[in-house]
Amino acid sequence: MTKARQRLAGSERAPVEGSKCLGPADPAQTMHVIVTLRHQNQEALDQLMQRLAEGDRAEPLSREAFAARFGVADDDLAKLQAFAKEYELEIVRADAAACTILLKGTVEHFQTAFGVQLQSYEHPKLGQFRGRTGPLTVPDELAGVVTAVLGLDDRPQARAHFRYRAVASPESRQGEIFTPLQIASLYDFPPGDGAGQCIGIIELGGGYEDSDLHTYFAQLGVPAPTVVSVSVGHGSNSSTGNPSGPDNEVTLDIEIAGAVAPGATIVAYFAPNGDAGFIDAVSQAVHDTTHRPSVISISWGGPEPSWTPQAFSAFNQVLQAAAAQGVTVCVAAGDSGSGDGVDDGGDHVDFPASSPYVLACGGTRITAGGTAASGIESEVVWNDGVSGGATGGGISARFELPSWQAQLQLTRADGSSTPLTMRGVPDVAGNASPGSGYQVLVDGESLAVGGTSAVAPLFAGLIARLNAANGKPLGFLNAALYRAGTAFNDITRGNNGSYAAAPGWDACTGLGSPDGQKIAKALQTQGAG
Repeated sequence: MTKARQRLAGSERAPVEGSKCLGPADPAQTMHVIVTLRHQNQEALDQLMQRLAEGDRAEPLSREAFAARFGVADDDLAKLQAFAKEYELEIVRADAAACTILLKGTVEHFQTAFGVQLQSYEHPKLGQFRGRTGPLTVPDELAGVVTAVLGLDDRPQARAHFRYRAVASPESRQGEIFTPLQIASLYDFPPGDGAGQCIGIIELGGGYEDSDLHTYFAQLGVPAPTVVSVSVGHGSNSSTGNPSGPDNEVTLDIEIAGAVAPGATIVAYFAPNGDAGFIDAVSQAVHDTTHRPSVISISWGGPEPSWTPQAFSAFNQVLQAAAAQGVTVCVAAGDSGSGDGVDDGGDHVDFPASSPYVLACGGTRITAGGTAASGIESEVVWNDGVSGGATGGGISARFELPSWQAQLQLTRADGSSTPLTMRGVPDVAGNASPGSGYQVLVDGESLAVGGTSAVAPLFAGLIARLNAANGKPLGFLNAALYRAGTAFNDITRGNNGSYAAAPGWDACTGLGSPDGQKIAKALQTQGAG
């Protein structure tokens, strides 16, 4: 007798434009899929999120307390276990705290389990991948229990947000090329090295070379931070030897965060580049009871239209857990201006930067009068044109207006201004143009790197310093930062395409670039630091 089934809400997938179907996926192929389940006590979790959004500085939950209160219910887990057994799927990992299950099985068994047909596709930019179209289904007994099924379709989901140019020699660091320490000085970061903190960074490809890190930090004259790599799924620290590829992203993140907070432990979580791998990596970082990151830096993302509703939901479930546990999540806002690289003539923002549970980091371009010691001479919106990149920013089509962004105005490039009605991106900004880039060492090559990818680890390093000085994590601090708007350098010149800089918050640079000492003082005044 065939069991009654229901559609899994938000699971619809559309074909990738420009892709070619090569035929059915091999039914005997083994694959891994992430299934996310609902939290228990969801109403209490929603109430906690509301209090945090309103600026409640209550003590964050420990990872253990969160798992006990909001982890998956035993009955729900038992239902998923029975389902897996029925469809001959192996449970590789069950993370009750994160409400995620990693399943292993063949294409044939997964197709039957979730009522879907998997096909092989080829795309000129994405290469070959396994894909699907339409919705997924689950048996009636799992309706409402399963919130997402990720990884059946393994198309690449995110892109790294960095831009770079070669540097002729280490002596070229003067002028408009800066070390992370010089940028931290220009932004008046408070003293400290982040001792005792852990910075988690999320990577979806590439790797780093220990020799690069040792050389780089020795050149800076700072102690090399402890760097640990964690494999998530089939991801690993896999340096390609190509400084123009994902190695650039990985090494950039480590070198910037490590230079600003060399006393912190930096843990890089490597996962495959798909919605399943991306969400799983962030989930493992948030719920990591071994390394316990207090701040997470994410320099990857994709335009909102490229994500399914179920992936939005699953990712936000993880980000809510981060906020509840006092983990600050810094996310790059994107490097392709107000359109975010979507060729439809419209405006789009990048996700996960558009989530209301993260600190979205946009980009500026600084001029420092010849040397960093001269101070910032000017700072404008990062927009180096179509080929050079521009900061992401705009209005989310997915997320409602957070309470801490109420009453803000949205200024467009034509000079018009209207009330902000949905989640605005970014929240903050920092130096991002490769024209005023960060000097880094990748695969033995000295580069000037920019992109909002540089801003996320910069803020992560600042927050690690503040956490160390505070003796406890700042956690979800968006509401506090918006109340401390004068602690930022207000950027009032430039645009990212459709949106313009303006006094106060804007959809190019958010509140502005940081004045670290003022931020520290403002948070202390509010009891948040």
